[in-house]
Amino acid sequence: MPELTLSPDSAFAILLKARQYDVKVEQTDPDSGSNPSDDGSVDALEFGPEDDTRHELVSAISDLNDDEQRDLIALIWLGRGDFSLAEWSEARQGWGDIGRSRTPRYVAEIPLVSDFLEEGLSMFDLTVADYLDAN
Repeated sequence: MPELTLSPDSAFAILLKARQYDVKVEQTDPDSGSNPSDDGSVDALEFGPEDDTRHELVSAISDLNDDEQRDLIALIWLGRGDFSLAEWSEARQGWGDIGRSRTPRYVAEIPLVSDFLEEGLSMFDLTVADYLDAN
């Protein structure tokens, strides 16, 4: 079993933030001046210029060192089925094509990235349920 340099705590924090971002859709009425309760609070599920969810996700990924970013990308690719666990080192090497500066945006733009990350972590016997139970 390969060893992760990305801590499970960091991985799951990013996964949960990505999950919050994954469920958001583009604004349907950006100039609405109505009360959120009148709109059924649908604005909470929309992203726009004032939305902090993407910023928080990108910031959390930017705070990782190079080896942790390599693991993050490799876990996502592993969960997406691009690589097998036996190809872990090749998946980590592929991060070089993305690079440090592009990694946060790259991850944020992958549809369903939280699902892929969760699947990748499960291959290391790490589950969201266990993480949430421990925290």
